Amino acid sequence: MANSSPLPGRHVIDLSGKVALITGGSRGLGRAIALAYAEAGADIVVASRKLDACQAVAAEIAALGRQALPVAANVSRWDGCDALIDAAYDRFGRVDILVNNAGKSPLYESLTSIDERLYDAVLDLNLKGPFRLSAVIGERMAAGAGGSIVNISSLAAIRPQKHVVTYAAAKAGLNAMTEALADALGPKVRVNCIMPGPFLTDVSKAWDAAAFQARADALIAMKRGGAPEEIVGAALYLASDHASFTTAAIIRVDGGCR
Repeated sequence: MANSSPLPGRHVIDLSGKVALITGGSRGLGRAIALAYAEAGADIVVASRKLDACQAVAAEIAALGRQALPVAANVSRWDGCDALIDAAYDRFGRVDILVNNAGKSPLYESLTSIDERLYDAVLDLNLKGPFRLSAVIGERMAAGAGGSIVNISSLAAIRPQKHVVTYAAAKAGLNAMTEALADALGPKVRVNCIMPGPFLTDVSKAWDAAAFQARADALIAMKRGGAPEEIVGAALYLASDHASFTTAAIIRVDGGCR
């Protein structure tokens, strides 16, 4: 019987010739995605607040044989977003993949301890920045060869709890914005969202390990937190031509949280 398997390499994700801009790209999930995209052939714009951290990841990307541009950027401000966009286009002339990963969820003692400054800081970084970057870069993609936008949300968007009120609200907004932008920017631009559960990034070092494991045993099908590298399968898929008929999707990568 003739071998009917796909041709060699047919289903290998290849991002050669692509330029990816990743916010929050210097650590955690953003760093894992940046390195995975570089390994798949993309050149990378690594953005975060700290230039030295971006430069360290850029050096890792360069060691993989790809070009990398480290940019210190405050994407909670529109002028910071615009400066980042200008830097990316000045260097590479285009952006094919945008990953809106930068985010934060500061601790607070009570609801009334959340002052206007903290409220604005959380909403601005987690929601306003992704909107501005997606609007400007997305319209350029739509006017050109197209592209892919990948938003990094959180399980908090659908499992909100008392200690993440503003963060959960921002991420729920990001989920809604994903679907709206997919409608606004289609058919040439695909806009999708990854909704991670608990991942063992730098932030997790501050967690009570025993309490987390007890929660994982009770509420997570995989009985553990995720390693940063376990986000890259979904991120590679959504950035690639393999997702050519996937837009407005919200993909949970959470180990089976409930």
